[in-house]
Amino acid sequence: MNKISPVSFSTIFNASILPWIICGLAAAFYCYEYLLRIMPGQMVPELQRAFSVHGEYLDATLVGHLSAFYYYAYTPMQLPVGLFMDRYGPRRILTLAVICCAVGSVLFGMTQTWWIAALGRFWIGFGSAFAFVGVLKLASTWLPANRFAMVSGLATTLGMIGAIAGSILVTDLIQQIGWKDTILYSSYIGFILVPVIWFVVRDAPQNNAVSSAGKQVPDYVTYRRLWQEIRYSMKNYQIWLNGVIGGLLMAPTMVFPELWGKLYLQTVHAFEPSEASKTVTLIFLGWAVGGPLAGLLSDLLARRRLPLIIGSFFTGIILLVFLYCPGLSLFQIKILMFLLGLVSSVEVICFAIGRENCPSSLAGTVVAVTNFLVVSFAIFQVVVAKILDATWDGNVLNQVKVYSSQSYQLAMIILPVAAILAFILSFFLKETYCKPMVLPKLNSNT
Repeated sequence: MNKISPVSFSTIFNASILPWIICGLAAAFYCYEYLLRIMPGQMVPELQRAFSVHGEYLDATLVGHLSAFYYYAYTPMQLPVGLFMDRYGPRRILTLAVICCAVGSVLFGMTQTWWIAALGRFWIGFGSAFAFVGVLKLASTWLPANRFAMVSGLATTLGMIGAIAGSILVTDLIQQIGWKDTILYSSYIGFILVPVIWFVVRDAPQNNAVSSAGKQVPDYVTYRRLWQEIRYSMKNYQIWLNGVIGGLLMAPTMVFPELWGKLYLQTVHAFEPSEASKTVTLIFLGWAVGGPLAGLLSDLLARRRLPLIIGSFFTGIILLVFLYCPGLSLFQIKILMFLLGLVSSVEVICFAIGRENCPSSLAGTVVAVTNFLVVSFAIFQVVVAKILDATWDGNVLNQVKVYSSQSYQLAMIILPVAAILAFILSFFLKETYCKPMVLPKLNSNT
């Protein structure tokens, strides 16, 4: 009976198992950063109470900014993140990114000062900006090309699982050990991931002659090229229109389950905190199911615009029914939450549209620009907060400003409006038929 030599086993391990471990670790980081992203939405009253100073109660606007500081770093970093990943390698970048998330969590969890907590959120957003791109970069290097789409979909699903687990577990932990310890405990996950990623993840297989030519190009040439590509992309109004539609469709997810949804359900529908957390996570579950399905159906139909039109239309309808239809039962609300995530997940098609509205040489940059435009709509978190503050009736309970059902319903009107606007704008998109459009090549002298 033939024995497998150590060399043969090592070869099999490196070829078959190690690539999945490496990509899995990057995906685990993406799952972790998503958990950190949605944390403020589970502890809004605690944050208001903790950062009240001299009888001045923390208002919704400052809570909105505190959560949005994540996006204030995350959003602009979407433009150069691919360049950093290519230039310095995913191993170094991901290790530093996890450190940023863990340190940011410590700052957020240990301080009693609002601006230090905001700085912590900023660092979490900065590190998180590299998570998903890191998964895609490692998958493109370590795995066969026919596994890339599957890994992208699995990573997205893992992110939503992180959000679901975070919403449920964080609520329970806050009640048991308090919000500060809950955040500090979350930093431990990051500090564990740091050495694991550093010692396990490798930029590329040893036998893969990853081009080092790019590393020999002076930095100023590479960065100059990047900004040339960004400027060129921004001149295409279809890319702008597509990014705005994506942001409008993503807004309900960034506003409702990530920040204000739990309190909305507690105030308007008298949910218990744990039940409210579980219910809003159904939007993430809808995304986890709908995202891959939306991409698959779009590919099968060879249409991009039609799924966006249908998805945005039903997003608006579901939001209007949920927000303004009286007498909804718990079961009906849960179904609507899942359906909201399912239909709004057509937003993922916007990345394919962006890629197909440019020459192949600019595909990476245009996808980054598209994501930049999409996540810019996280500012709606603050817009909702400002409406809540503007309609506050002066009610305070346990050092926390309490907003009425009418205030929440008025503030949330921006969500169906955003979906309806996305529906209208979708008619102005040019159908790409799932094929890259023929555009002139970028002139390097431009």
